[in-house]
Amino acid sequence: MHTVPELQILLPIHNEAESIAATIGEIYAELSPIVRMEFLLCEDGSKDNTKQVLRELAQTIPAKLLLSDERKGYSRAVRDGMMETEAPFLLCLDSDGQCDPKDFRKFWENRNRADVLIGWRVQRADTALRRMMSRAFFAVWKRLYRVPIHDPSCPFILARREVIHNISRKMGAMREGFWWEFSARVSRSGYTIEELPVHHRNRAAGTTQVYRLSKLPGIGYQHFVALFRILRETRRDVRANL
Repeated sequence: MHTVPELQILLPIHNEAESIAATIGEIYAELSPIVRMEFLLCEDGSKDNTKQVLRELAQTIPAKLLLSDERKGYSRAVRDGMMETEAPFLLCLDSDGQCDPKDFRKFWENRNRADVLIGWRVQRADTALRRMMSRAFFAVWKRLYRVPIHDPSCPFILARREVIHNISRKMGAMREGFWWEFSARVSRSGYTIEELPVHHRNRAAGTTQVYRLSKLPGIGYQHFVALFRILRETRRDVRANL
C-alpha cells in the first residue's frame, strides 16, 4: 500500500549521470530526518547514463521515476512533474547541486507563512554574464508585475499542492524561464508569495544544460515576448480576485 508522503521533492534531470547520485544523496540525508518525503525524479531525455543511475537510486530511496525518451525541455519536464504531485507540499530544486539542501529546514518551519515560499540567492554562484542578463530581465519583470521579491527565477520553491496543480496547468509561455513565469502567475492569481535567503553554490559537475552562451540571445528574446503574453493571460485572474 502506497503511503502519501508529507513532502515530494521535484528534480528535473538531464544528462547529470556524473553528479546526480551525490546530489540526491545529499538532499535525502538532509531532509529525511525532518519530514516523510519522496522524490519526483523528472528525467528529460538524457543521452548519458542518467536513467540507469536513477533506476538504481530508486531501489534504495523513496522515489517516483518519470523517465522520458524525448527531450522535452526544462519547463515541460518540471510541469509534467508538478502534475504528478500527491503530497500536501512540493519542494522544487534544480539537479545541479547549486542549492544547498540545508536551507530546507527554515522553509519547512515557515511553510504556513505563505502559499509559496521562494529562495533568494543573495550571493549567486553564476557567471557574471548570466547575473548581468538576469538583472536586466528582472528590471522589466518587476516593472510589469510588481511582485515584492528579489529573485523570481530562483529554483528553490516550497508550495502547497493545490497551488502547484492550479498554476502548473497554466504554464507554458516560457520554454526555459520556468520560475520567472511561475512567480508571475502565482502573484497574479492572488496567492501569497514570500522569500527566504538561500545559499547558492557552484555546480556539482559539468556545465549548464540550458543557458549556454550561444542560446542566450534567443532565450532572452523569447522571455521578453512571453512576459507580455503572461500579463495578458493573467488579467482574468486579477479581475477574479478583485
